[in-house]
Amino acid sequence: MNKKAEQLGLKNTHFVTPHGLDEEEHYTTAYELGIIADYALNIEKISEIVKTKSYQVMINNNSKTITNTNELLGYLDGVNGVKTGFTNGAGRCLVTSVNRNGFNIITVVLGADTKKIRTKDSIKLIEYIYSNYELVDLKKLISEEFDYWNKINKKRVYIYKGKKQNVDIKLGEYKYNIYPVKKEEIKDINIEIQEVQTYFEAPIYKNTQIGILKLKIKETELMNIQLLTNEDIKRKDTKDYFVELIRDFI
Repeated sequence: MNKKAEQLGLKNTHFVTPHGLDEEEHYTTAYELGIIADYALNIEKISEIVKTKSYQVMINNNSKTITNTNELLGYLDGVNGVKTGFTNGAGRCLVTSVNRNGFNIITVVLGADTKKIRTKDSIKLIEYIYSNYELVDLKKLISEEFDYWNKINKKRVYIYKGKKQNVDIKLGEYKYNIYPVKKEEIKDINIEIQEVQTYFEAPIYKNTQIGILKLKIKETELMNIQLLTNEDIKRKDTKDYFVELIRDFI
């Protein structure tokens, strides 16, 4: 368990017991429980179990119904897991997964005095998020801005002594394709292309950085994406210069 926590990059989680009962060096945080839940929900069997409200089992040839202790499952729109918990040290706890129209969230409530309080606080968190945030297709916004910039500026990137004078340009890797943004801050999304180098001497190779695209929400920089060459361009040789000379003469 500790090895897995390390693999997930958890800095404030340490396991002593496999069952979760209180021990001095057994601890985690609300944020890191959210990371664990997110990882677990990508495991099909776990995802299937935590969204199941009740299940029939046979014990000594007798049928028995076992019921999920997650009080929000089947009660609140979109809830599909994950886990309740209680110890004297941790209090009443609830990790909740919700999916509404493709907008997936995980909330974590720890240290509640009663089930009623943990339920109430979880619902407050969930409804606050869905009331105040919206998923924004950042990839679409970036692609539109880049295509517009590329149409105007592509030919300004000059390859001196290259078999081609201009190079095809592409975007590097995205950190986020879709991102939840406060509804009131969507208008504050800003995309800028900066630090563009317009002069190169051949040869130039594919994936050479020529600039940076920055996406900010207000003053917070959310993504920094490289502008890269999409091809190799070799240096002109004697034959190329001879062909140019003949063409110019004709």
